[in-house]
Amino acid sequence: MICTLCPRECRAERTETRAGGVCGQPAAPVVAKAMLHQWEEPCLVGAHGAGCVFFSGCNLRCCFCQNGVLSREGFGKPITVERLRQIFHELIDQGAACLDLVTPTQFTPAILEALGDEKWPVPVVWNCGGYEKAETIRALDGKVQVYLPDFKYALPDVARRYSGAADYFERSTEAILEMYRQTGPYALEGGLLKRGVLIRHLLLPGQLENTRRCIDWVAEHFAPGQVLFSLMSQYTPQPGATGNLARHVTAAEYRAAAAYMENCGITDGYTQERTSAREEYTPDFDLSGV
Repeated sequence: MICTLCPRECRAERTETRAGGVCGQPAAPVVAKAMLHQWEEPCLVGAHGAGCVFFSGCNLRCCFCQNGVLSREGFGKPITVERLRQIFHELIDQGAACLDLVTPTQFTPAILEALGDEKWPVPVVWNCGGYEKAETIRALDGKVQVYLPDFKYALPDVARRYSGAADYFERSTEAILEMYRQTGPYALEGGLLKRGVLIRHLLLPGQLENTRRCIDWVAEHFAPGQVLFSLMSQYTPQPGATGNLARHVTAAEYRAAAAYMENCGITDGYTQERTSAREEYTPDFDLSGV
């Protein structure tokens, strides 16, 4: 594969065993953990948890990533497509409310093969960083029921500084619109999300204006009842962080962001307690379930 899956279009040669490109991964899947996860949004968790599969590598490699051991260091175990399919079934047998595919973009062809033509009994969730090619998202049509994209940046200078992706806003908004085209308005059954788009935005310390511009775009493009929006406060400083990234989000910053979200008419979704910014909410990536 000469890889053009994501907006980087680095054209790296990636084979089943040869890694390359910005994501630093081979074409065959590499997984760090598979588990029932309780710390997703309530509509994804259900009685037992979301069936999370944490893939290794990332096309963004944000400097503040809480999962840096995966996204930047590439920790994980190479597995076959057949084993990935088995993992999906094992999570469902454990009572997973959904199949939550975390940072999956770099393994899109392998995941599509693992999903196959089977009618899965729970929604397949594409849990991504938002920096996607609409063309790649189109390939998922009919295979993914729930899209869970991050919507990190509206300001190019912030996107460039923290993720090296000045075109993030243009790429992510195009991808989100394609996600919505596929799913239509979100659908809940018994409090669980069965279909739709749930947009996540992580408030970064000192970047309230970036958050406001992200909220503006969502409010301008989606009416109430069309998408869900999750405003997250869980930013956790990582080792070596400097400047604003060396601190947590303040109570005043988060109150201002939540008030702006409400004033813009976004009421379908979630806000977080600031106590969510704890390291214990990040899983221990120990290859369990793989």
